[in-house]
Amino acid sequence: MKNYKEVVGIDVSKKTIDAFCYQAEVHKEFINDVVGYKSLLKWVSKYTNEIDVFYCFENTGYYSLKLALYFASQSIVYVEESPLKIKRSSGIVKEKTDKLDAALIARYAWLYREELEPSTVKSMSHLELGRLLALRDQLVRNNAGLKGTLKEMKILLSSPTTDSGCISLKRSIDYLSKQVKSVEDRIKEIISQDESMQKNYELLSSLKGVGLVVASQLIYHTGNFTRFASWRAFSSYCGTAPFEHRSGTSIYKRKQCHYLGDRKMKSLLSMASVSAIQHDSELRQYYKRKVAEGKDKMLAINNVRNKLIARAFAVVKRGTPYVVLQQHAA
Repeated sequence: MKNYKEVVGIDVSKKTIDAFCYQAEVHKEFINDVVGYKSLLKWVSKYTNEIDVFYCFENTGYYSLKLALYFASQSIVYVEESPLKIKRSSGIVKEKTDKLDAALIARYAWLYREELEPSTVKSMSHLELGRLLALRDQLVRNNAGLKGTLKEMKILLSSPTTDSGCISLKRSIDYLSKQVKSVEDRIKEIISQDESMQKNYELLSSLKGVGLVVASQLIYHTGNFTRFASWRAFSSYCGTAPFEHRSGTSIYKRKQCHYLGDRKMKSLLSMASVSAIQHDSELRQYYKRKVAEGKDKMLAINNVRNKLIARAFAVVKRGTPYVVLQQHAA
């Protein structure tokens, strides 16, 4: 982004977008739809005089996705950045307005323009995969809540089989279970329609502890293993990578995982690690060895999490399924 002479920071909300041209120091609000996007481009052209300009906005989920899709369709250069990065680069800010947020985004993009890379929109299948995984997670949570309510009601009632409330809950639970199964079938269908996704899914499935959900989430979060250069980078993204904490001669703490990370992915990897310890002899021995060395059990599980991540990246890079070496030992 080195050769650009102007940057437009955009604060995206549900119904409107606020744009701020950094060099021209002008601001205007637009509607968050295609008509508003066209008006935005026309307005920006008045102040840029056809000089090279790029756009920067925060990733706000569905609200910013519409803008990203439009920019991509018009071959417009844009950067979709993490809100946390922009917030932490802004210093101490005591005021909060959409205009100020747009100005801070523009300032961030201008100061870091030499380091920023243009963003691209994920494929439609990749976007649908992400939506379905989020929907499945919500359905599973709702179903778990209903099951808990049903369990409590059964304890209180003398005849839960004839109670209308219990009957209604059972029907809701059965319906949600069918919906979860339907979503999972669609996830499998999406993966099978993409040759690269299907191949990586089969490779990931060769790992003990990695099933449909974990494999699909790995494919989605890694951009089908194109987003991260190494497994260590993905470990840092998930919040499972340990970092040093020391200063001078007085402050020295053991390595710890940073609290920033993808909590959903970290939780899934924890469950996968517990399953892998039970079914994978190598990881079970590895876990027991770490505990025997005096390490905390959660720290040992985190080591197993990183082992799983490393194995996932290894099988994809190698292009061959994982093989348990011990079963072939003489």
